[in-house]
Amino acid sequence: MARVMLSPRVQGMRKPRRGLLKDKVVIVTGGSRGIGNAIVRELCAQGAHVAFTYAAQHEAAEVLADEMRDEGHDVLAIQADVKSLETAKHTVATAIDRFGRLDGLVNNAGITRDKALVLMQEEDWETVLDTNLTGAFNSCRAAIFTFLKQRSGRIVNVSSVSGVIGMAKQTNYSASKAGLIGFTKALAKEVAEYNITVNAIAPGFIETDMTGQIVGERRLELERQIPMGRFGKPEEISRLVTVLLSDAATYVTGQVLVVDGGLVLGSTT
Repeated sequence: MARVMLSPRVQGMRKPRRGLLKDKVVIVTGGSRGIGNAIVRELCAQGAHVAFTYAAQHEAAEVLADEMRDEGHDVLAIQADVKSLETAKHTVATAIDRFGRLDGLVNNAGITRDKALVLMQEEDWETVLDTNLTGAFNSCRAAIFTFLKQRSGRIVNVSSVSGVIGMAKQTNYSASKAGLIGFTKALAKEVAEYNITVNAIAPGFIETDMTGQIVGERRLELERQIPMGRFGKPEEISRLVTVLLSDAATYVTGQVLVVDGGLVLGSTT
């Protein structure tokens, strides 16, 4: 069963809610760190009520929830394994019970187990696919009934340039993120008539704990491959997620927006 960490409602005066997502309710999977953390912060700043999940980083989730609470936002942190459909259903039910509705879903939870294929174990393959791809399926499956019933909803799937161009020693990760792109396009066609949009974002190299391990000549080599000459910032992803969840993108669906400083351009010339 998922573990729920409620942020107490802020006492006294609240900031007036405003922004692109004023009073919208959004679930973000994998929200405690990295890109997910930036997404939670940006959605709150844009007026949304946010429920976010985390797998094991309880302390990081607690810090984020407390910070958002101190800024006057109402957030809900839920420890949940996205690989479980029942847990995904519980997450959706808990968010709706807390906030009274659900308007958007961001599938950000993901892991890597990078190895050359010759060294990759079956567990490395299954864990990455189950988390990155099946996890998104589970969350969408759990939320879609609500979206269909209310004839509205916004889904944003966080894929990767690895799913667009492929990356050596990432056959499992690239396969999961490419699968997520196909899933996005298929689901977008399936639910468009219900005013539900489904889009994907494919980040390139973004400044997170994961990429922080890339240093020295390897870092310089990667930066040389990026036309903009630098890694992206998590906020450069979160701001685009906000737009896709908002009424500014009501006629955008089935799209894959690559946010990589031009990396893919260099890979296709």
